[in-house]
Amino acid sequence: MRGTPGDAGAPAAWARELLDLLRPAGRDARRVVDWLAGTAEAEVSLQDAAGTLLAGTRLPLDASLVAALRSGRIASAAWEGEGRHLRLVRIGHPSGVCVLAVSRRAPFDRHTADVVTHTAQVIELLLAAHETTAAGHRLQRATADLRLAILQLLMVEDTVAARRVASGLWPGLLDADTACVFVVESAPARRERLVAECLDTTRDEALVVRCPAMDGHVIVVSPRAATASELRSLVGRHPGTFLGGSVWESLARTATAYGQAVSALAVARFRADKTAVYAERTHPELLMDPAALRGWAGRVLRPLDTLSHHTRAELLATTRLGLEFTAVNTAKILGVSRNTVRARMERVETMLGTDFDDVTARALVHLALHTQINLLDGQAGSDPDAASPGLAGLLDGPAVGAWARELLGRLDHDTRNVRRTLRTWIAAGGNAERAALTLGVHAQTVREHVRSAEPVLERQLLAAGTGLYEVVLAHLAVGELEHPVLTTE
Repeated sequence: MRGTPGDAGAPAAWARELLDLLRPAGRDARRVVDWLAGTAEAEVSLQDAAGTLLAGTRLPLDASLVAALRSGRIASAAWEGEGRHLRLVRIGHPSGVCVLAVSRRAPFDRHTADVVTHTAQVIELLLAAHETTAAGHRLQRATADLRLAILQLLMVEDTVAARRVASGLWPGLLDADTACVFVVESAPARRERLVAECLDTTRDEALVVRCPAMDGHVIVVSPRAATASELRSLVGRHPGTFLGGSVWESLARTATAYGQAVSALAVARFRADKTAVYAERTHPELLMDPAALRGWAGRVLRPLDTLSHHTRAELLATTRLGLEFTAVNTAKILGVSRNTVRARMERVETMLGTDFDDVTARALVHLALHTQINLLDGQAGSDPDAASPGLAGLLDGPAVGAWARELLGRLDHDTRNVRRTLRTWIAAGGNAERAALTLGVHAQTVREHVRSAEPVLERQLLAAGTGLYEVVLAHLAVGELEHPVLTTE
């Protein structure tokens, strides 16, 4: 049973109880006010400077006394009348002043007065700690928002603004010409811990961002070669965590590097070490004649050359991401509305004379954009008007054919004829229902066949993106899909 302040030896008991309320599990001003009410056998209220009740029971207080306490003219006050005894105590904290009021029928003896005084001090500590913690959380949120803003600037190739924003908090972070992008994946509930470990591992020498589109993803942009091994070690310590990494790209190509990292992440899910790097896999464009491929890509994208540099970069960055992700996720990554994403991509569709509902057309535009970003690096490029083979000529090469036959041949061992299902599904624009009608099966069967092909091909298919587009090119190379019409080719 709780002792009263007047009991002999009670001060030690109530002091211990009060100190217990400072333990991490009990740090709440409302609990302290409730404890004071029970210990002092009183009614207690805690009000802020505006008179808002923060804890306890609202009490009728003399306005002039409260004003004097809030202004700092007095630190405490006592009043009695109408059978009540009242004590008022001013409590200062970083952002303002509160008033603690204690009203009881019995007079305040020395012990009860001590309880009130010490309780006021504890409340002051709790309010200050709460505001410090809240300020820390606000700072963390602001810093996280700033990191995201820098990433979004890099995604649209505005490296000058990104460096300017980063220089205040992370001097030198983006001074390098090239960087790698990594995507670390875990369960959404574990992401905050993963973010903290990524920040600790990279020691502010990398840009660590909570992915705005995928709840379980952490994006890391780093100019340091050591970051790859550091993140691999981190992933190795955590079950159910995966790592995808890009090749080295210029900062202006962060969007491309991000797409590479996501593509590699899909491969990492099927690997024992849970990690993958985009360059670890043979890509069809590397098997084509570079000059011919540059010429073809230049013709495909030539209508966009009439735009201003800023508009063209904006449209290309949005389209590159839009071909990898949904419009909603692309909008989150870029920090724009999904209607803006759709409008930009529709403009590109119109200018290129194609239809992005056609998966094969998407694959070819993706190839052209990828070629422009990578194969033109440090090269003057080819004249789009120069004679060069079209897409059929690019895909007819022996290296591309051998790659395509090997890739798709992995599916031939499945007795369910998964290869036919996948081909039909692609021809149906990635629509399981339409493919099911053609095949005479259930739509869920189509999805299961496509999903089962992912680990065999080591490529993500149902979520679209680079992996799917490479499989589309393989089908085109072996003649199992019709070539789409591109008016600019």
